[in-house]
Amino acid sequence: MAHCGDKLLLVAALLLFGVSGAAAEDGQVNTIQDIFRHLRICWRPPPPSKARPLDITVVVSFNRSGDILGHPRISYESAEATDNDRLQYRIAVMEALQRCTPMPFTEAMAGAAAGRPFAIQFRSRKTSPDKTSPQTQERRA
Repeated sequence: MAHCGDKLLLVAALLLFGVSGAAAEDGQVNTIQDIFRHLRICWRPPPPSKARPLDITVVVSFNRSGDILGHPRISYESAEATDNDRLQYRIAVMEALQRCTPMPFTEAMAGAAAGRPFAIQFRSRKTSPDKTSPQTQERRA
């Protein structure tokens, strides 16, 4: 039997590795991959003039109608982020969630997703290491 933490890791891994799937023909969210794809479209990181790039993960659940259930929770932020960086990225994440909800679930996905936590990674840093920046260290939020 899978634990909640195992499911969160699976969901995070799917996003991290960019697993893709075909969205429902009518634009509805029909798979877990579709949830991440839908949220990526809404993601607008703060401009570099407002905050340094960082990674942030939010845990969020949805109800059957696709609205956010409860309060999203930040579970990870890059360790080197300043208080201003964190604030700007938290605002950007909440704006992305507002733009993307209610999530247009198909009937089957609404039943499968309702009440389940999804760990959503919002990444704005380069994928290749930058020799001028320090190594990233994880920091629990």
